[in-house]
Amino acid sequence: MTGDMTGLAGLLYEFGLLKRYKRTGWLVAGVRDPESVAEHSFRAAIIAAVIARLEGGDPQRAAFMALFHDTQETRITDIPYIGKRYLKAAPNEAVTADQVRGVSEPVADMVRDAVAEYEEKESVEAVCARDADKLECLIQAVEYREQGHQNVQGWIDSSLAALTTPTGKRLAEEALRTGTLDWVTRVLNGD
Repeated sequence: MTGDMTGLAGLLYEFGLLKRYKRTGWLVAGVRDPESVAEHSFRAAIIAAVIARLEGGDPQRAAFMALFHDTQETRITDIPYIGKRYLKAAPNEAVTADQVRGVSEPVADMVRDAVAEYEEKESVEAVCARDADKLECLIQAVEYREQGHQNVQGWIDSSLAALTTPTGKRLAEEALRTGTLDWVTRVLNGD
């Protein structure tokens, strides 16, 4: 049991790296201090829950998968799309299997199962979690554009094209139509 707890403590520290690792694509776009992988995963999890609820899936399961969808980046980093043209990373399932080695089987199974389901892209929840990943990227790009970053349109276009659920597509259209702080005006006006 002590070994399991040591392995688990190590995994928690490892996943903590995601708070420090920056999303590299935004560096390519000229964003000097981009969001961290953890920040991306947090909002993706919320979006996944919302999409899953509206698509008839299990919001908790979709959010759970979204939380783990980029945890492999502690080992392989966030390779920007241009880098993926030249580099071949190990499959996420293989990285996850290495990450949970030395962790108790119930915890290891939980993490491996979430990553495998996400990567298989078959369940409603996995599809919703994948859409949430893309929609979060689109929303972040819109926020960066409003902050004056001019080189984000490619991220908006590719994220929009990757969405598959009706809810994800409708949310993207609304996010593109709505200003990032319009909600503040609505709150102040009592709407």
